[in-house]
Amino acid sequence: MRRGLVAWLLVAPSLIGVTCFLVLPVVLAFVVSLFDWDLLGTREFVGLENYAALIGGGALLNSLAVTALFTLISVPVSLALGLGLATQLHRALPGSSIVRVIVVIPWVCAPLALGVVWKWILQPSTGAMNAILGMRVEWLTSPSLALPAVAFVAVWQNVGYISLFFQAGLSRIPGSIYEAARLDGAGPWRTLIHMTVPLLRPTTFFLAVTQVVASFQVFDMVYALTGGGPQHRTEVIASLVYHEAFDAARLGRASAVAVILFVLLVAITLVQQRWFARRITYDMS
Repeated sequence: MRRGLVAWLLVAPSLIGVTCFLVLPVVLAFVVSLFDWDLLGTREFVGLENYAALIGGGALLNSLAVTALFTLISVPVSLALGLGLATQLHRALPGSSIVRVIVVIPWVCAPLALGVVWKWILQPSTGAMNAILGMRVEWLTSPSLALPAVAFVAVWQNVGYISLFFQAGLSRIPGSIYEAARLDGAGPWRTLIHMTVPLLRPTTFFLAVTQVVASFQVFDMVYALTGGGPQHRTEVIASLVYHEAFDAARLGRASAVAVILFVLLVAITLVQQRWFARRITYDMS
């Protein structure tokens, strides 16, 4: 009993934080989603009407489609570029330490600040990108280019962070495995595809789950770059939550969107876990 009490006391600070800042907000969001509330007036219980209005309207489906497309563009590209960068940095070439620091700087910066900087870079008339290209391109105002431009900024921000995790995974792979591959005549490409990638599946699983969750929750960088436009082409689901809560003053409907996002993320995480479960190798001794 005494050991159990000591264990609970040791985990109490983290348990209190998880309960207050993770579990309780989810429960409160579900409760608020059952009411019609403008944040200032009285609350009116409406049951599942907020969910019905969202499903029946087009805003939720548009936000889900935009968020899914943003995820499909940014996450695979970030993982591929991060792995390629990690394999080069793992070789410990001259200057690798400096490059390692430089590539991780965007990840530690505030996404809102990065969005402001990149909005200036991608300005059609005075932006640095168009000045380098020597032509006028509407990167953030064109309905067909706005979302790819936002995804590009997200990839640029996350690739350094991803490469650090892949470097940690590469450091755990014994060098004897690569020596055996070279003796068997395996080239660099076959070694990468048939050995490095399978042995990095635990790291890939962690990065895939966290990056997908982060991409479905992205807001501040998108808000700074486009504000959800043009023509709602960059209105991710977190932007819809913000719009419903503070622009339209429908806190109940915003909470309903948040609950739908929570259920969707849990489902996606479970699917990813089941897909990776039988494909992960942890023991490389």
